[in-house]
Amino acid sequence: MIKQVADPKEFKRKALQWASGFDVCCYLDSNNFSDPYSKFDTLIAAGVKADILAGAGTAFDQLEQFRNQHPGWMAGFLTYDLKNEVENLTSENPDHLNFPGLYFFVPEYLIIIKGSEVEILADDAQRDFEDIERQEIYADEQIPVADIQTRFTRQEYIAAVEKIQEHINRGDIYVTNFCQEFFAENAVIDPKAVFSKLNEVSPNPFASFFKLNDNYVLCATPERFLAKRGDKLISQPIKGTAKRGITEEEDQEIIRELRNHAKELQENVMIVDLVRNDLTHSAKPGTVKTEELFGVYSFQHVHQMISTVVCELRGDISAVQAIKNTFPMGSMTGAPKISAMQLMEKYERSRRGVYSGALGYFSPDGDFDFNVVIRTLLYNSKNNYLSFHAGSAITYHADAEKEYEECLLKAQAILEVLGQ
Repeated sequence: MIKQVADPKEFKRKALQWASGFDVCCYLDSNNFSDPYSKFDTLIAAGVKADILAGAGTAFDQLEQFRNQHPGWMAGFLTYDLKNEVENLTSENPDHLNFPGLYFFVPEYLIIIKGSEVEILADDAQRDFEDIERQEIYADEQIPVADIQTRFTRQEYIAAVEKIQEHINRGDIYVTNFCQEFFAENAVIDPKAVFSKLNEVSPNPFASFFKLNDNYVLCATPERFLAKRGDKLISQPIKGTAKRGITEEEDQEIIRELRNHAKELQENVMIVDLVRNDLTHSAKPGTVKTEELFGVYSFQHVHQMISTVVCELRGDISAVQAIKNTFPMGSMTGAPKISAMQLMEKYERSRRGVYSGALGYFSPDGDFDFNVVIRTLLYNSKNNYLSFHAGSAITYHADAEKEYEECLLKAQAILEVLGQ
């Protein structure tokens, strides 16, 4: 069923409220960013016809089998720790969130919004449309989360960066993404209200709200991990971050500095090379190419340097295999990829879990689109544990103090939403 709505923004708010009443739901919002590869403005999946939950070991094989059994719409997430299945790695750091390694579900209800057009796929779409329209939106009461803690003090973070740079000097790695956790215990929040505020404060093209019973992903990410459109794969790694200026003149000057910043350019090109290499495992020979290098895009709080790498998918590689062949994404690991992941397991103090994993959907035409889970709050409402990570790229030329400040810049929107 397809309907026209007078106020798409209001309908999205009502639909999110309606969907969040289910035990499992997924809300994906492009926030009207212009993107040649997006298929819709918003996708909402709710209720479970069938699902799969798996941990590292045979998770990708199980997902492949599940996808073959259910070739229609599916939504879900993959955690960073599936690296242990892709490579001979381990995750020993503490995990207080307890998300599964991966989770996907076939929805009972699917809503696709494009402009003012709403399409509902369900057994009784008219009834569901009316249920959504009847939703009353109340002003969200946001309780500030008082006691946000960190796993690293500023000095501990700087000391760790300097040790990582010793590895770079020895040639163990060239670049890595070093992440730190911010967290709150005994945190009581309204996940939908927090997500709505985060999406308002920091609208981004791959925003998502995912509820899996007691576990919530509240995501305001600007980054695409991997998409499939026909026989084309698209990856858009982000490497290079700068704050927004107060005036238009200052903003333009910061953009110019970012475009010409040796360290940021070096980071970006190293990860582009890594992504190009990852895509060769799925590509027809000779088809891997960089569509855009060093593109600078502006968001609410930051400017980001984004490159676009594409290839033609080989006919013998399935959608799930294509994801596995590039997972985890190079922008969140480093180069060489395995060595960087091993070292970060040693220097980081908490398990990443869903953070720096991927969240998205498979569609009936065989396509898919997954984001990179960054700028994201993770919440376990059973044990009231709230967590978000921030990371920055460490290279030979990195300034440890500035990398710490970059982490705080990336966490700014979340801290603002939490009343910090």
